[in-house]
Amino acid sequence: MIEYALYFAYGCFGLALLFCLYRVVFAPGLADRVLALDTMTVNMIALLTLFGIDHGTTMYFEASLLFAMVGFISTVAYAKFVLRGDIIE
Repeated sequence: MIEYALYFAYGCFGLALLFCLYRVVFAPGLADRVLALDTMTVNMIALLTLFGIDHGTTMYFEASLLFAMVGFISTVAYAKFVLRGDIIE
Protein backbone atom coordinates (compact mmCIF):
# COMPACT_ATOMS: atom_id res chain seq x y z
CA MET A 1 0.00 0.00 0.00
CA ILE A 2 2.85 2.39 0.79
CA GLU A 3 4.24 1.82 -2.70
CA TYR A 4 1.07 3.18 -4.29
CA ALA A 5 1.16 6.21 -2.03
CA LEU A 6 4.80 6.82 -2.95
CA TYR A 7 4.06 6.57 -6.67
CA PHE A 8 1.12 8.94 -6.29
CA ALA A 9 3.34 11.41 -4.38
CA TYR A 10 6.05 11.10 -7.06
CA GLY A 11 3.48 12.02 -9.67
CA CYS A 12 2.10 14.95 -7.70
CA PHE A 13 5.49 16.48 -6.94
CA GLY A 14 6.70 15.85 -10.49
CA LEU A 15 3.65 17.63 -11.86
CA ALA A 16 4.22 20.48 -9.42
CA LEU A 17 7.81 20.76 -10.67
CA LEU A 18 6.58 21.03 -14.25
CA PHE A 19 4.11 23.77 -13.29
CA CYS A 20 6.87 25.67 -11.48
CA LEU A 21 9.17 25.29 -14.46
CA TYR A 22 6.44 26.76 -16.66
CA ARG A 23 6.13 29.68 -14.23
CA VAL A 24 9.89 30.26 -14.25
CA VAL A 25 9.93 30.47 -18.05
CA PHE A 26 6.71 32.43 -18.62
CA ALA A 27 6.41 34.58 -15.48
CA PRO A 28 5.42 38.22 -15.94
CA GLY A 29 7.81 39.57 -13.31
CA LEU A 30 11.07 38.86 -11.57
CA ALA A 31 9.48 38.23 -8.18
CA ASP A 32 7.28 35.52 -9.70
CA ARG A 33 10.34 33.76 -11.06
CA VAL A 34 12.14 33.87 -7.72
CA LEU A 35 9.09 32.46 -5.97
CA ALA A 36 8.76 29.70 -8.57
CA LEU A 37 12.42 28.75 -8.11
CA ASP A 38 11.95 28.62 -4.35
CA THR A 39 8.90 26.41 -4.79
CA MET A 40 10.91 24.16 -7.10
CA THR A 41 13.47 23.81 -4.32
CA VAL A 42 10.78 22.71 -1.88
CA ASN A 43 9.42 20.20 -4.40
CA MET A 44 12.89 18.76 -5.00
CA ILE A 45 13.39 18.37 -1.25
CA ALA A 46 10.12 16.46 -1.10
CA LEU A 47 11.16 14.23 -4.02
CA LEU A 48 14.51 13.47 -2.40
CA THR A 49 12.76 12.57 0.84
CA LEU A 50 10.31 10.32 -0.98
CA PHE A 51 13.19 8.65 -2.80
CA GLY A 52 14.88 8.01 0.57
CA ILE A 53 11.70 6.46 1.94
CA ASP A 54 11.32 4.34 -1.18
CA HIS A 55 14.87 2.99 -1.03
CA GLY A 56 15.08 2.75 2.76
CA THR A 57 18.31 4.67 3.21
CA THR A 58 19.14 7.83 5.15
CA MET A 59 21.61 9.19 2.62
CA TYR A 60 18.83 10.95 0.71
CA PHE A 61 17.57 12.64 3.87
CA GLU A 62 20.98 14.20 4.40
CA ALA A 63 21.03 15.26 0.75
CA SER A 64 17.63 16.88 1.15
CA LEU A 65 18.87 18.82 4.19
CA LEU A 66 21.86 20.09 2.22
CA PHE A 67 19.60 20.98 -0.70
CA ALA A 68 17.32 22.90 1.70
CA MET A 69 20.22 24.91 3.10
CA VAL A 70 21.59 25.79 -0.33
CA GLY A 71 18.10 26.65 -1.60
CA PHE A 72 17.41 28.95 1.33
CA ILE A 73 20.72 30.77 1.02
CA SER A 74 20.33 31.22 -2.73
CA THR A 75 16.79 32.56 -2.37
CA VAL A 76 17.85 35.05 0.29
CA ALA A 77 20.87 36.15 -1.75
CA TYR A 78 18.80 36.62 -4.89
CA ALA A 79 16.11 38.56 -3.01
CA LYS A 80 18.80 40.79 -1.51
CA PHE A 81 20.25 41.35 -4.97
CA VAL A 82 16.84 42.31 -6.35
CA LEU A 83 16.17 44.75 -3.49
CA ARG A 84 19.59 46.41 -3.16
CA GLY A 85 21.44 45.60 -6.36
CA ASP A 86 24.40 44.19 -4.40
CA ILE A 87 24.80 41.02 -2.38
CA ILE A 88 27.91 41.81 -0.39
CA GLU A 89 28.01 45.16 1.36
